[in-house]
Amino acid sequence: MDPASNICYIVGAMSLTPDLRPYPAPGDYVIAADRGYDSLMAFGVRPDLAVGDFDSLGHRPSHPNVIQLPAEKDDTDMVFALRKGLELGYRRFVLLGGVGGRLEHTLGNLQLLDWLAGQGCQGFLAGEKTAATCIRGGRSVVFPEPMSGFLSVLCTSGTAEGVTLTGLKYPLKERTLTSDFPLGVSNQFLGEEAVVSVRKGSLLLIWEDKGELYAQLPRLWAR
Repeated sequence: MDPASNICYIVGAMSLTPDLRPYPAPGDYVIAADRGYDSLMAFGVRPDLAVGDFDSLGHRPSHPNVIQLPAEKDDTDMVFALRKGLELGYRRFVLLGGVGGRLEHTLGNLQLLDWLAGQGCQGFLAGEKTAATCIRGGRSVVFPEPMSGFLSVLCTSGTAEGVTLTGLKYPLKERTLTSDFPLGVSNQFLGEEAVVSVRKGSLLLIWEDKGELYAQLPRLWAR
């Protein structure tokens, strides 16, 4: 199987739910980042790899495939797990956890979505009833119907040109968004198909997840 067409799941410290836990298909890969190991095992999901300094977990997990990281390092456990997924050839990532808790970790994990997009990959960050992804120039995301709730579309750095939003309460056509003003905050779904696209630059998309992430994924992969 080609890893590029499969999903690499990375699970951090969070309480999983039946709606928000990995359901790996053949060819998918599951990485536990530190205390994510306990979260996975509580649902009977045995990860393919466990990585981290395990300060949150409190012990080295009993697993045949463990990478123990030093406590003092440049990469967070999440970053290291992403690098491993990229090394294995994966280009689609679902990151569970990393939202809520310490603000700096949440912001850092949102930055990772843009970092993945810059490498021709796509990641989804989900947790705390929130989901997020990032797209770069020339790409679009289609939100299937029926969707409800809020969607925020933000420029992550510099300017994002040719931003077009359709199927939302506040549409845009070929607008320029800047990183110093949140024009795209709190848009709303209308229960119909919605499309977000950008011609140049990068966009961060954040929306309410009501336990439908996996049902939405087939349409949400950027094109």
